[in-house]
Amino acid sequence: MKTISTKKAPAAIGPYSQAIQVGNLVYTSGQIPIDPATGAFAEGGIKEQTRQSLTNVKAILEEVGLTMSHVVKTTVFMADMNDFADMNSVYAEFFTEPYPARSAVAVKTLPKGALVEIEVVAECV
Repeated sequence: MKTISTKKAPAAIGPYSQAIQVGNLVYTSGQIPIDPATGAFAEGGIKEQTRQSLTNVKAILEEVGLTMSHVVKTTVFMADMNDFADMNSVYAEFFTEPYPARSAVAVKTLPKGALVEIEVVAECV
């Protein structure tokens, strides 16, 4: 098992790692829309927050030489399922066919009041 960490994504705010590699799989922790340069949420609504969350995921994967095309599974947590279409439009900017498998769920609250949190599993080749 290998810990993955980068300063290009927000530092963990608890007792967890940004990502862990086990064998040929990388598991990221859920990424909320914190801009690592400022420590603040990306300004705007669900679209901007989704873009920042996925940018954080991308930075973590890049730390081990992976791209978003290596992602095989995503889980998207949203504070409001009414934001699904807007989240999905930004999500589509980060992935191409064949798209990863995905779950998207609405939850009561997310850390720090985020509108979205995204975690992924990627395969090393």
